[in-house]
Amino acid sequence: MKEFDKFEPRRPLSKEQKQARKERREAEARLATAENVKAAEAFARNRKRLREERLAREAGEATDEAGLNKTEPATE
Repeated sequence: MKEFDKFEPRRPLSKEQKQARKERREAEARLATAENVKAAEAFARNRKRLREERLAREAGEATDEAGLNKTEPATE
């Protein structure tokens, strides 16, 4: 059983360990960046779609207010 009050200094990392750590961190950073870019692109597409829907809806409301889209019953 290990005693918790004793301090054991860390061993220094070898060059290979340092290089492996550096490569792993760079790979993780590339992955995180790619995920962030993908999420940002999805957000932008969704925002654009919602904006277009809102503008179309507002344009429809404007024509309804002007009386252009109202359908009147046919009278003979």
